[in-house]
Amino acid sequence: MKSKIGVIFFLTLFTYNFGKAQIVEKFDTSLWVKNITIAKATSIEKKLPIMLVFSGSDWCKPCIKLKTQILLTDEFSTYAKTHFVLLNLDFPRKAKNKLPAEQQAHNDELAGKYNAEGTFPLVVIIDSDGKVLATSGYMDVTPAEYIKNLEALLTKK
Repeated sequence: MKSKIGVIFFLTLFTYNFGKAQIVEKFDTSLWVKNITIAKATSIEKKLPIMLVFSGSDWCKPCIKLKTQILLTDEFSTYAKTHFVLLNLDFPRKAKNKLPAEQQAHNDELAGKYNAEGTFPLVVIIDSDGKVLATSGYMDVTPAEYIKNLEALLTKK
């Protein structure tokens, strides 16, 4: 009996982790930039606002949920292609995930300007001049509901 429970647990864990890996593999990394200069130039070229996403990829559970439940989905990626320039600003804590010094300094500078309180996750939508248009965070909703929330926030401004 114990061995059956162990096998079921293992298969459940394997299936869960395999499913998560599939989501990450489908993630369209071409949508995301890591530098504000590139984001601003792309924003001007495409006439789109910039979505800054402040996250702690290896320690912040709501950040991980935002990424897997919303940002990594095909639905959000398809929407974002025509509505935002996406800028990932990660703040990992584990040594194995440490960012290069230049990237860390870049992220720290933007955190000082747009996330002084150190809120994680934090989504800040700015225009190409750096003016804040809206802010949000993690919400336990579907990608469609998250998109509707972003649109409502942007409409208020």
